[in-house]
Amino acid sequence: MSNIDLARFQFAMTSIYHFLFVPLTIGLGFLTAILQTRWYRTGDPKLRQLTRFFGHLLLINIVIGVVTGLVQEFQFGMNWSEYSRFVGDVFGAPLAMEGLAAFFLESTFLGLWLFGWDRLPKRLHLACIWLVALGSALSALFIMAANSWMQNPVGYEMSADGTPQLNDIGAIFTNPVFISAYIHVLLASAVAGSVFMLAVAGYHLRKKNMEFLTAAKTALAVLLPSILLSMGVGSALGVVEATYQPMKIAAAEAQWETCQPCSFSMFQIGGGNDDQNPTQIIEIPYLLSFLATNSPTGQVIGLNELQAQYEQQYGPGYYIPNVFVQYWSMRLMAYTASAVALLAVIGVFLWWRGRLAGAKWFWTLSVVSVVTPYIMNTAGWLLTENGRQPWIVQGMMKTDDAVSPAVSATEIWISIGAFALVYVVLFIVWFGLMLKAARDGLHDDEPDQSDSESDADRVPTLTY
Repeated sequence: MSNIDLARFQFAMTSIYHFLFVPLTIGLGFLTAILQTRWYRTGDPKLRQLTRFFGHLLLINIVIGVVTGLVQEFQFGMNWSEYSRFVGDVFGAPLAMEGLAAFFLESTFLGLWLFGWDRLPKRLHLACIWLVALGSALSALFIMAANSWMQNPVGYEMSADGTPQLNDIGAIFTNPVFISAYIHVLLASAVAGSVFMLAVAGYHLRKKNMEFLTAAKTALAVLLPSILLSMGVGSALGVVEATYQPMKIAAAEAQWETCQPCSFSMFQIGGGNDDQNPTQIIEIPYLLSFLATNSPTGQVIGLNELQAQYEQQYGPGYYIPNVFVQYWSMRLMAYTASAVALLAVIGVFLWWRGRLAGAKWFWTLSVVSVVTPYIMNTAGWLLTENGRQPWIVQGMMKTDDAVSPAVSATEIWISIGAFALVYVVLFIVWFGLMLKAARDGLHDDEPDQSDSESDADRVPTLTY
């Protein structure tokens, strides 16, 4: 393998691993805040216990997620020094905002929330968990703004040395790709948090621990609208990407020739980079045109025509991404999302019919479904990032030109091995802690001293 292949493999490995924790942190943070809000309003001690229970799981996930995220920025300078030099004047702003604003907001108020039980006034303590949730969402906002610039560069001017310099920060945050992608990430995170909460509640409800029924209903109430909206926003994002990255959409369908109208293949054999005549098994007429253009009779430009256009615009080269990865990532994401939507519909139906508590088969299904958000989100990132290839910055810099020239293949292999070892250890620690915490039942808390005092009269006390 070449240095470029090794560097790409390592970045894919570390990025995918880190993103396993991000959606759950965002989604579970908001769900924990919802539980605490309900406790604040009702005073129900079971809601307080549920808040602390899922807050404990949230804390474990955040800690491991932060550790894995540290590798990302380190890699920019380690394996991608040419890329760092090229985009530094643009990337610096959103990454600095993420570190100085979002991360400190999240970490500061997480500490206050964690150690503030029965020390801070209830209203202030509730605000802390909402600020933790807001901080995690803001962190995703700045990261997605930077990533969306790589998909559709805006708000810059070229300097004398041939590198882009940011001259319009507003354009970064109004980038059409960013707006759709960020909303999609937030909704996917809500799905991840809801499915996780539903799975944990389902495990306990199978054992007749009925105190988790409230958590299950909360998860279902968030899951159904979140997955349906996520699918809708994902469709809108496809239209945006068809405008700015038509090669990505054509590759996701293995559409080699221009078509109008275009059918969506539910399943096909073939579709690799060298197979221009795949065998299509099941098609849905007009669906691809609708997904790519919002019109059932819209035109989708094929890979061959786009390749010719790109050669004319950018010079000789192969501009088609790995079609196999694109095609199956698209379907894995879409089909998994459909399965989650079906799970949510079944759960809400059982709730409406008053049969949710006793549906043991549904709770078993809920426990198994805990893996679905990880599959769906990983497939979505593969679709997004692989579809941009061979560009690391669309239309401006190729991945081949972004790698560090001074780093040898041996050095990359060594770092891959080191990261893999660390990640295996982290996964074992994370899985063990999460499994143990999830299996524990609710514990009785000490009496809430703030219940007998008003927020206005009570003075917070800190113990060291």
